[in-house]
Amino acid sequence: MGKQKKESDQLRSHRWFGVDDLRAVAHRGRAMQMGYASEDWNGKPVIGIINTWSDINQCHAHFKHRVEDIKRGVFQSGGFPLELPAISLSEPFVKPSTMLYRNFLAMECEELLRSHPIDGCVLMGGCDKTTPGLLMGAISMDLPAIFVPAGPMLNGNWKGEKLGSGSDIWKYWDERRIGNISEEDWDGVVGGAARSYGHCMTMGTASTMTAIADAMGMTFRGASAIPAPDSNHIRMCAAAGRRIVDMVWEDLKPSDILSRGSFDNAIATAMAMGCSTNAIIHVIAMAKRAGVPIGLDDFEAFSRKVPVIANIRPSGDRYLMEDFYYAGGLLGLLTRIEAHLDKACLSVTGEALEKDLRQGEVYNDDVIRTVEDPIYGEGALAVLKGNIAPDGCVMKPSAAAPNLLKHRGPALVYDSYGEMKAAVENEDLDVTPDHCLILRNAGPKGGPGMPEWGQLPIPKKLLKQGVRDMVRISDARMSGTSYGACILHVAPESYIGGPLSLIRTGDMISVDVDRREINVELDPAELEKRKAAWTPPAARYQRGYGWMYSQHISQADRGCDFDFLETEFGGPVDEPPIF
Repeated sequence: MGKQKKESDQLRSHRWFGVDDLRAVAHRGRAMQMGYASEDWNGKPVIGIINTWSDINQCHAHFKHRVEDIKRGVFQSGGFPLELPAISLSEPFVKPSTMLYRNFLAMECEELLRSHPIDGCVLMGGCDKTTPGLLMGAISMDLPAIFVPAGPMLNGNWKGEKLGSGSDIWKYWDERRIGNISEEDWDGVVGGAARSYGHCMTMGTASTMTAIADAMGMTFRGASAIPAPDSNHIRMCAAAGRRIVDMVWEDLKPSDILSRGSFDNAIATAMAMGCSTNAIIHVIAMAKRAGVPIGLDDFEAFSRKVPVIANIRPSGDRYLMEDFYYAGGLLGLLTRIEAHLDKACLSVTGEALEKDLRQGEVYNDDVIRTVEDPIYGEGALAVLKGNIAPDGCVMKPSAAAPNLLKHRGPALVYDSYGEMKAAVENEDLDVTPDHCLILRNAGPKGGPGMPEWGQLPIPKKLLKQGVRDMVRISDARMSGTSYGACILHVAPESYIGGPLSLIRTGDMISVDVDRREINVELDPAELEKRKAAWTPPAARYQRGYGWMYSQHISQADRGCDFDFLETEFGGPVDEPPIF
């Protein structure tokens, strides 16, 4: 424990439990109604455990048990734990997209902490949007907070072959579409690809975002790579419970941990990991909550200097997160990119990264490569701009066919996912490997919620010819477990009249990833003519949360947060009055 900065009567929860008035008597009485006694809370930090468990969240299936391990740690350190359930956001099940509800979770987390007698919090997340959602809420509330990552599931397996969740499903689905594998084999792939609780063990969005939380200092260093079923995960949860109590006494808050250097470390780590394209949206959103000016140009700068060294699918060719953990995990990887890190940055332990790095070691040089022998010579992501995307779009070149990184071909345009899905199954479709598939009206407002539709399926006609990758462009996102020459997050989106809405089938598209350019070969006068004739689509929502979302969501290049939640929108929110 560091230097104690608070006395018990300075605890936030003291306002609820410790004062001598009628309202506090009611709080104490209702706590006693639940079987608690004054010994439970007197002079003790109250720790809120924000648990995103549910019966329909596969990544968090173990959280019902892990919350008890966290509580054990809180009790051991002299705190009073209270579990506060929050919306779960199961990535495969929530429709149209969990991205529609990330900000909902952020708001819920912030307001749960604000409205209850909470002195510090443990955040339980891991499934894609839960990590940024919880951290965004905790950053805005700025109470002592520690993040407990769900942990990756065990390696998948089918007939002795190592399977990665998501990535191998996409691969074998294409083979099933054209009859190359049997129904029995397909059932084996589906059953073998995800065989334990925990989040995706490929370098998808879940593993990306927990690694980013780790690199930012909001977890114990290295905690993000511990497999969910590993007994070390249980011990980590109990340790987090113990540590958060000390963090309350030390008054160590997200604002003390998160700095420009913390976010730079997160971006450098993401690039080295072979991260999901979704990292850009979430990091920008978290940075805006912390008042740190991070944008697309920062990702582009790190992409040019930090190579991909984690040999994890889909950027890597062989390994998964369980292998990464055994090879040295995140701390091992950080030692290999030490030159690109701000080593003065703190973590939830109160220690600087420089000290943590002394514990890092790599045990398998093929899983965690050196910067001299990378998987890909530049970072995982590239930011492209041009007359299709004046505010930018993103690509994961480390997971694309190299011959498509410089490409010119005609557009094949679809206005809805349903239209596109039906068309690609038509074996008479007028399409060649040179075509650029375009899906629009799939962005933040158009999706709605910017669904993970961006890995557009290869037309069946081309699959039968042996084609397994082609240029695909959309204002949608894609799963971090996906791969291919997919150019996404086009901003501004087509639904609000961005240039993507003006492209027609047959227009010539040029892409040059090395020069970071993407353009449609039309003169400005033609684009202006089409813009003048463009008609806005009908509104997606007339009421409810969806209506509020549509009114206030920002574009992908700004992090897709609600404008009224960004730090720059206004000052801090006052503590609630208690009368």
